[in-house]
Amino acid sequence: MAIDFEIPEEAKKIRLKVREWVQKECIPAEGRIKDEASYKSVLAELRSKARAQGLWLPFVPKEYGGMGLGPLANALVQMELGMSHLGALSMNSQGPDDATILTLLAHGTDHQKEKYLKPLLNGEMRVCYSMTEKAAGADATGMQTRAVKKGNDAYVLNGEKWFSSAASAADLAVVMAMTDPDAPRHQRYSTFIVELPNPGYKIKRDIQTMAVEGPLSHIMGGGHSEIEIKDLEVPAENLLGGEGRGFDMGQHRLAYGRLRHGMHNIALAQRALDMAAEHVTKRSTFGQLLADRQAVQFMLAECASQLYIARLMLLHIAFKAEKGMDLRQENSIAKVYLAHMVHHVVDTAIQLHGALGYSRDTPLAAWYTHIRSQRLVDGPDEVHRWTVGRNVIKAFKEHGTTAGAAGGDLL
Repeated sequence: MAIDFEIPEEAKKIRLKVREWVQKECIPAEGRIKDEASYKSVLAELRSKARAQGLWLPFVPKEYGGMGLGPLANALVQMELGMSHLGALSMNSQGPDDATILTLLAHGTDHQKEKYLKPLLNGEMRVCYSMTEKAAGADATGMQTRAVKKGNDAYVLNGEKWFSSAASAADLAVVMAMTDPDAPRHQRYSTFIVELPNPGYKIKRDIQTMAVEGPLSHIMGGGHSEIEIKDLEVPAENLLGGEGRGFDMGQHRLAYGRLRHGMHNIALAQRALDMAAEHVTKRSTFGQLLADRQAVQFMLAECASQLYIARLMLLHIAFKAEKGMDLRQENSIAKVYLAHMVHHVVDTAIQLHGALGYSRDTPLAAWYTHIRSQRLVDGPDEVHRWTVGRNVIKAFKEHGTTAGAAGGDLL
């Protein structure tokens, strides 16, 4: 009896449709964007076409206007959308909006869904997530931003936030703050929906990073902001999920974000490898095609091997998600592996392009500076490795083998 790796026919059709969409519409449209006006017009055009073809919010249930895809089909779609920085945006599937949409779907009140979820689903608003703080870093239970109840109708927030992605493009912010410092560590925090702009939520600056940025980076939601929260009054009806639920909801949304990053990393790595293969089949040095040199073939083989492993990781995680199984160990393993994989593949593509790859004449150099963040966002490598390592020890103590924490029972 064989393990069945067959993808359902409907999922194959959706993947092919999205692949054609990205190749024929999104990638060509990249070159048409020159400024804010052209970005807005191009995106509006793409979104209109996408919705007309039924390509909208792949991970959202049909009753909310989405495609209603399960974890497997959505993974296949995301592994196509990541080929272009316009892919996810064209289908309103971009981060950090996507994870917040899932949070609102699961935990939002009827009022919150009507007032905030609906415009997010329609692509009329963008939302950012303000959790990270300088003092806390990767420790989400170390946040110091406070939310104090004001009567029964409001909360007043004070504190600071760091690396709030897409804040400069957002119409809403989802802010995590401490509501009960005396509660158990994971029950001290709550989440609030904040309408922007708001004088109590001040963007102090867009943080400059090592990533190559252009004038459109922050307009498209690719920037990261430092936020000052001062006497920010939030209506009690904007409390999301109830008091003390902030940490749990945050971990849930981050779990999806890690998977989405991984899916897009696979797509980007595939595009980089395609570019490398195209270049070496045309470029000759010292009278011989680069493609005919064994050293070049070995470099391509290593990239192909890593992409193969990465795809299997994500498909297995999608399988576990479909079955409602615990996937936290695999998610952490994959998060770290895929971040390094995309870095290696893009780096190899640059090397094979030579000085052309190092230049800005191809997108490789810009990709290289952006993907370094993958080893930091949604939990740095070290935190995930720490978690994975503890689970390895735990598995051995409980079962006398580490297999359960190392893919020993894949299905």
